[in-house]
Parts: sequence; structure tokens; C-alpha cells
Amino acid sequence: MKQKLVYSFFSFLLIVTIVAACSKTDATSTSDGDGSSSDNYSDSAVNPDPIDVTTCADATGIDKIICLADAFKAQLSSSQLASVQLDYSVSNAEKWSNFPEAIYRQRIGLNFGSMTKTQIQYAKALLKEVAGTTDNEGWDELQQLLNADQYLNANGGGNDYGAANYYIAFLGAPSATGTFEIQFGGHHTAFANTYENGVLVGATPSFRGVEPFETFTWHDKSNQPVQQEQAALSAMLTGLSSTELSSAKLSGTFGDLVAGPQEDGQFPSTQSGIPCSGLTSDQKTLVLNAIKTYVDDVADSAAIITKYTSELDNTYISYSGSTGLTTRNDYVRIDGPSVWIEYSCQGGVILQGTHPHSVWRDKKTDYGGNL
Repeated sequence: MKQKLVYSFFSFLLIVTIVAACSKTDATSTSDGDGSSSDNYSDSAVNPDPIDVTTCADATGIDKIICLADAFKAQLSSSQLASVQLDYSVSNAEKWSNFPEAIYRQRIGLNFGSMTKTQIQYAKALLKEVAGTTDNEGWDELQQLLNADQYLNANGGGNDYGAANYYIAFLGAPSATGTFEIQFGGHHTAFANTYENGVLVGATPSFRGVEPFETFTWHDKSNQPVQQEQAALSAMLTGLSSTELSSAKLSGTFGDLVAGPQEDGQFPSTQSGIPCSGLTSDQKTLVLNAIKTYVDDVADSAAIITKYTSELDNTYISYSGSTGLTTRNDYVRIDGPSVWIEYSCQGGVILQGTHPHSVWRDKKTDYGGNL
């Protein structure tokens, strides 16, 4: 009941936000004192391509990550650096959301709207390195999510949407010793890589959502950043027999995610659906393929996939609604000893139709295992 009330409250806030956003103009001229005055929401100002940081070209692994982080920090003013470089704490790490700027104003770090084009390019160079370059995953997916929010900004969403409202923060100083997190996020996006003594120890919570759901064109590029996840999850479900589908189907209707933002640790005490231990090798491959569309959003994914593969027989899959995962209230879940993936099809907010919300969590290593 509590969760339903929360969803209803935020649904009301979303309606208020839409009305307010549609009454705004689609561009504002701003100056933050650290760069030149510019159109704060134009694509060229807040959504440029990453820069090639040649001074870091020969570095590898954690050394390259540190080099790129230091190169980015070197571009910032003292006041900007104070916003980016924060203490590592769970209370800081938990400050993420899928909601747009007008609803959730607790994000920490420095947003693209208060940075120069060059500063954003350096920030994106770091994100590209830690997210990886797999086609339609990792960095490519993050860039498409930024494009989607720029699309919303230009098509009725107003200035509460757009790349200007995405934040980057370092929780703890990037270093080969100690603990630090690279946090990046905004509307429909949360990226959180946590490192301990130079090793990636957590890549979650990781949130992906997108509106519009349909493929859209932005600056001559075709975009649909969550289509690969939807297709893999749907293939996982349609690979089940009718009897298995019946066993996997949940009794309730799910209008949103169970373990979304500000719902840390809210995993059901009992797994539901059908265990992968009873599936064929081909069916298990379909489950792993679906998991990989989430895990491949980080560059250093091999150890995570190995762990989830070893736990596959004790992992359950379940769903509600239809298997196509394109209709409102379609829902699917992968629930293992460690892995937790949810996908929920929502009603449109700015545009007509539906759009997905999706989260990948790890029950043992969310926030680097520091809960």
C-alpha cells in the first residue's frame, strides 16, 4: 500500500511537471561565471562528442581511468571542482533518481548546463572509458539517452529535460588506492561505478529508461537505447514453453519497478517465477543474453558475467502482462542470488504511447557493497 501511495504521489507530481514544462520556452541564455554565455540547452553546448585525451592514450586499466578523471578535473574552476569532488559515503551515493529535474533536485555533482563545451567533452571521455564501447551498450547507450532527453526538450518537455540536467560526481578521489565512485545521471539514467584499491567492486544501481520508446532520429543518427534490452528480455520469455510461461507469470500487476530509486534493498524475501535450473541450455543462454545487455553497460564486465553465470541455476525469471514488453504494465524480472534486473513498461509522460523503465541492481555489490 505504501508503495502504491508513493507511485500515486509521483504521478501527480509528473502531471504538474508536464504542465509547467510545456509553459516554458525551449532555450535559455545563461552564464555560470566559469564559461562564456551560451544557449544552455542547445545540443552543441551541452551534448558534444567526447574529446580524445591524447595525454592518456598510452595508459590502461585503472591508470587510464585516473588519468582521464584528473584531466577532466584540470579543466574545472575551483568552485566547479568543489561540486564534483565529494566524499565517498552511502548517503551521497544514494542521491540518484530516474525523475526529471523538476521533481528530483537532490542530485549531487556538476551538471552539464553549468559546464563549458570543452569541460563536457572531457567528462564524456571519462564516461566513455568506464562504460565501454560495445555497440548500442555502454557509452553508446549513455549517449543515446542524452539524445533522447534532448529530443524531449525540443518536443514539448521544456527545460526540465535535456543534457544540461545530467550530473557527474566523484565520490572519493579517483585513485589506485582507497574507495571512489564515478556517478553520472539524470532523467532515465543512473551510472555508478565503484572502485576499491583500483578494482571495480560495484557497477550498480544502474538505471535505464527512455522516452520516446520508438526509434527516433537525432542529428541524422538513429536512436533507441533500450530496444536491445527489451528484445533480449522478450526473447527470454518467448523461449519458454506455455507451461513454463504459466509458472513464470506473476499474479499481480506491476505499474513500476520494485527496487527503483530510493528503494534500496527492497528485494522480495522469496524468489518468484521459474528457476533457471530447470531450463534447457538454449533457454539459459537467452537468460544470460538478457543479463549481458545490462552488464555490458560497463567496460570491465567479465568478472560480473562470470559471477552471474555461476549463480544461474539459482536465478529465477518471472513476468506480468504480455511477453512483448511494449504494452503498459508489461513487466519482467530476473532475480538471482546477486543479480536483480527489472523492466517495466510505463505510460508516456511527454509523448503519447509507452516507454520503459529498467534497473539493474546487485544484492551484494550495490554501491560497491557498502550498504
